[in-house]
Amino acid sequence: MNKQDFNEGLLGFLDASPTPFHATKNMSGMFENAGFIELFEDQKWNLQEGEKYFVSRNDSSVIAFTYPKSRNYTMVGTHTDSPNLKLKPNPIIKNDGVVKFAVEPYGGILLNPWFDRDLSLAGRVSYLDTNNRIRDALIDVKKAIAIIPSLAIHLDRDVHTAKTINAQTDISPILACGNSFSFEHFIKDQLLACGIDEVVELYANELSLYDTQNASYVGIDNDFIASARLDNLLSCYVGMLSICSIDANKPMLFIASDHEEVGSASTSGAAGSFLENTLRRMFGDYEEYIQMVRSSVMISADNAHAIHPNYPAKHDENHAPHINAGVVIKVNSNQRYASNSKTMSRFMNVASSLNEPIQKFVTRSDMGCGSTIGPITATRLGIETLDVGLPTFAMHSIRELCGSDDAHSLYKILVGFSD
Repeated sequence: MNKQDFNEGLLGFLDASPTPFHATKNMSGMFENAGFIELFEDQKWNLQEGEKYFVSRNDSSVIAFTYPKSRNYTMVGTHTDSPNLKLKPNPIIKNDGVVKFAVEPYGGILLNPWFDRDLSLAGRVSYLDTNNRIRDALIDVKKAIAIIPSLAIHLDRDVHTAKTINAQTDISPILACGNSFSFEHFIKDQLLACGIDEVVELYANELSLYDTQNASYVGIDNDFIASARLDNLLSCYVGMLSICSIDANKPMLFIASDHEEVGSASTSGAAGSFLENTLRRMFGDYEEYIQMVRSSVMISADNAHAIHPNYPAKHDENHAPHINAGVVIKVNSNQRYASNSKTMSRFMNVASSLNEPIQKFVTRSDMGCGSTIGPITATRLGIETLDVGLPTFAMHSIRELCGSDDAHSLYKILVGFSD
């Protein structure tokens, strides 16, 4: 796949995936179109060598794998979630002549950029139908329905020197004037727009606000791609296309887990049992399972901090990745990243054979280092692991920025692992 087609598909995937639920649904559809057979965790599996399969959990995490039933699997790990503002269970506040949403920050969100943006709402709704069954449905309002207005500078003269944001009181988006708005009627209307009209009672929801601005190219020569949720839908897209591009007789597995931004500790997070359960069902014999794990490699693909041209001192000058200069290998001596010399060398060898550039990132020794799913997976499975990422500006902002070359480069490297 050439870079232009790759990036056009990426833009579409980003716009169509406002929540982990939608991302998982879109990836599952891609796998099905590529000939993967859907499995269900609560049913018996009868795996056939030479086939390709996928399975999801909680509608927000997905695993796809080929099944030559051999050793030496190349596994690619990503995550579906991104920092955002989630609705609280009782989400409506009415005061001072307006209706507002009560929200809770999810993950390490950068709050400032959420002000004065056109916001919509998407996620999963659970309800009771007319047959007395609890059902789930995904909704995406798409229309801009809310906004968090900034306080005028005339009322906050210290905004440039002493600005703080109170997550309880300052970030409630407004959505209507007056006090006649009914959240229940609003959600039922959204379900009706999806063809669901048998709603007896609404039970619960997991709904998130998102910026309605579409993903786009930026720069005189389209050097950049700007979008919400690049961390980590960018890697999800790369991993998804990679496994769809190889033959079924090549051992490869892709996993996109939820809840990485809040520590991965959930049934559908990387610290949960989803991957291990799947691998044990693929390799029922314990000896075969251990041999496969110890002969395989996990490539944990998450975003990496590109050196910011306005804040270069925030980086170690010898380990400061540039946008559009290649995939980044992330290293930390305290195992915040799981890369080691063996896994780094294997990745660099494949990249070199394809003439794809590689960069290395180490955080400054006087700054804290973030982490990702790599160390969690390595610890749980005992699989040799490498943490890589794509250089990014404004990570955890409402709109992030990456290069238009780097994701395609990672795609070629991952596909190269199967050769």
